[in-house]
Amino acid sequence: MKHLEIDRLRAADLRTDPFVYTVVPGFLRPDSVDRIIETYPDISKGGSYPLDTLTIPGPLQEVLAELDGPEYEAAIAEKFDVALDGRPKMYSLRGYCRATDGKIHTDSKDKIITCLLYMNRDWAEAGGKLRMLRSGTDLEDYAEEVPPDGGTLLVFKRSDVSFHGHGPFEGVRRSIQMNWMTSENKRAFHKLRHTLSAGLKRISASA
Repeated sequence: MKHLEIDRLRAADLRTDPFVYTVVPGFLRPDSVDRIIETYPDISKGGSYPLDTLTIPGPLQEVLAELDGPEYEAAIAEKFDVALDGRPKMYSLRGYCRATDGKIHTDSKDKIITCLLYMNRDWAEAGGKLRMLRSGTDLEDYAEEVPPDGGTLLVFKRSDVSFHGHGPFEGVRRSIQMNWMTSENKRAFHKLRHTLSAGLKRISASA
């Protein structure tokens, strides 16, 4: 593959405390990270943006195509022991983190697997590091804290205990979010919600 280090994903440890997840530093090659950062869509508002609400540059299109391919899906299915063949996928981009973002949550029950691929340079901020939490009430009780460094992949299996969140940070924080969804109807619902939200943010920015 041109951009993704699939062997690093296959070799990464599968954590089970406090839920099932894996972290893969360097999953996106350094030169790919640099190219994507240089051409990343200008997202100046918080929230998730569906791909068709943005102009996606060539390097990012190539990465998305590899994420959408059978080799990546097979590696995730094998590592998490879950059947993904035929399951719909949903993609969105984030580019700006608000001070109010990062609240503790588990992700929607409509999601089977969540993948976060970070595209920032070395993360020096105290906030903005995603924490794998042992409860839904205490941000300080975590098993691991993952800096959103460029090229790091974080994948977890959604469950009723997949609590995660991060400390406050405001500023640029780029990531691709990819989800395998339980059904096409659920995928369409979440995509429509994000699309409407993206449109409202554009209206607000131009007002």
